[in-house]
Amino acid sequence: MLKLLKRAPEITPETPDEALVRRAQAGESAAFRALFERHVVAVRRFLRDLLRVADTADDATQETFARAHVQLVKLGDHDRFKPWVLGIARNVAFEARRVRQHDVLDDEDDTVPVAVIPSPDPEAVLLDAELEKHFTSALGLLSENRRAALLMRLDHGLAYEDIAAAFGWSIPTVKNEIHRARLKLRAALLPHLTGERP
Repeated sequence: MLKLLKRAPEITPETPDEALVRRAQAGESAAFRALFERHVVAVRRFLRDLLRVADTADDATQETFARAHVQLVKLGDHDRFKPWVLGIARNVAFEARRVRQHDVLDDEDDTVPVAVIPSPDPEAVLLDAELEKHFTSALGLLSENRRAALLMRLDHGLAYEDIAAAFGWSIPTVKNEIHRARLKLRAALLPHLTGERP
């Protein structure tokens, strides 16, 4: 009797993270590659927002996925890969910042802008760039944890439950930290938005 080999289902863009995680945990390298390709842009953007140095963020992205590959067997919530990998990225970023604490992080050549919408009006472009500079500076006033939590919520759209899982915090703590981060950002940006200077 011929033994039929059961082939793994094809990986498509519609294959849920949960299925990819299970397959990767079973040793299927293509499944982890699919998770990497699906989430690498978001992880890199998150790390660039935290670290504000493009080269360091790129290195941290590679380190994040290397750790994720090794630690994937520990992930029990198969449908929460994104918050889990962003939690790893957060830890990698904190380590990278400690290593580079003596380096100047505000070098304009290395600073990655948050988001500037180009405008055909040169004056509007300058105003956008100025506001972006103030926003990046205001983000730098936040503690590392608050900045990471705020970015996970605003930039990556994670639910409070997912952020709590990534940080090991309670949901009320997550909501409180994000609320405080927003208040601090608002206070830092308000003078620039209203044209007033402290």
